[in-house]
Amino acid sequence: MPETEETALAASRAAGQGAAGPPLWKVLTAFAAVYLVWGSTYLAIRFAIETLPPFTMAAVRFFVAGGLLYVWARRRGAPAPPRRQWRAAVLVGGLLLMGGNGAVVWAEQWVPSGLVALLVATVPLWMVLTHWLWGGGSRPGAALWLGLLWGLAGVALLVGSREVGAGSREDLLGGLVVLAGSVSWAVGSVIQRKVDLPAQPRMSTALQMVAGGAWFSVAAVMAGELVRLDPSGVSLRSVAALLYLIVFGALVGFSAYTWLLRVTTPARVATYAYVNPVVALLLGWALAGEPLTPRTLLAAFVILTAVMIINARGGLRATLSRTRPPGAD
Repeated sequence: MPETEETALAASRAAGQGAAGPPLWKVLTAFAAVYLVWGSTYLAIRFAIETLPPFTMAAVRFFVAGGLLYVWARRRGAPAPPRRQWRAAVLVGGLLLMGGNGAVVWAEQWVPSGLVALLVATVPLWMVLTHWLWGGGSRPGAALWLGLLWGLAGVALLVGSREVGAGSREDLLGGLVVLAGSVSWAVGSVIQRKVDLPAQPRMSTALQMVAGGAWFSVAAVMAGELVRLDPSGVSLRSVAALLYLIVFGALVGFSAYTWLLRVTTPARVATYAYVNPVVALLLGWALAGEPLTPRTLLAAFVILTAVMIINARGGLRATLSRTRPPGAD
């Protein structure tokens, strides 16, 4: 019987009581992959959509990455998923990838990648509310409400900045779309725990990626991207960024992530939620000339401290550790 992430983590802990843990350098390397690689995917998306239509790029990315993960999972003994699990993957992949990641790739046509990552960092806020309203979770206590309001104050700071809300109409719309995508990601994360998806993590992710690729293909056709696509105008940088998203963002990053879940605690793995936006902000500033203003830094401080409060007081450590941010796969 395939083991779930919880049983795998429990088994690894039990084994760890009687044997030495993995080498420290392996753990640090895996954390570096999750921190740096997933944090860099936002900038890679920006480079990819410079000359590739956003939905077409995402369709290729998830079809290829999902197909590779599917083959990998099958070769490692995962059974072929039945039709009901494919149906569940279509629902969850639509909410997580088309809704969450689709908002990111569309908005990055106007909004700087680092600010998009910072808006995505609000996902835990929406997860608290979603879990309470529709997921059977308990009503947030005073400390949680403080974290939620503090986080929303950071969002207001960011949306009111010149780079997002106070700039062009497209900037404001892009910021609002990212927030809507973050809500979609939170809803999908709650639903994901209730539907029948494969217990083997690689197979579950593979199905969701393939389903997401199908959603993006439909969106690309409806947006007329395939008609406007000029292969001769696609730059080498966009192609390299797409390959980076497939190989490092999906395969390397996800492999490091699932391995860490087996050898360390979910609370430690969940720290990527604090680090990824900072990495994205710094990379966007250093490599793409994106603005890094005092207002942005203040908004980053407010949002990330709100996430820390929610993670500490809201019992979301395990949920966060099992949920990838919208730009990350």
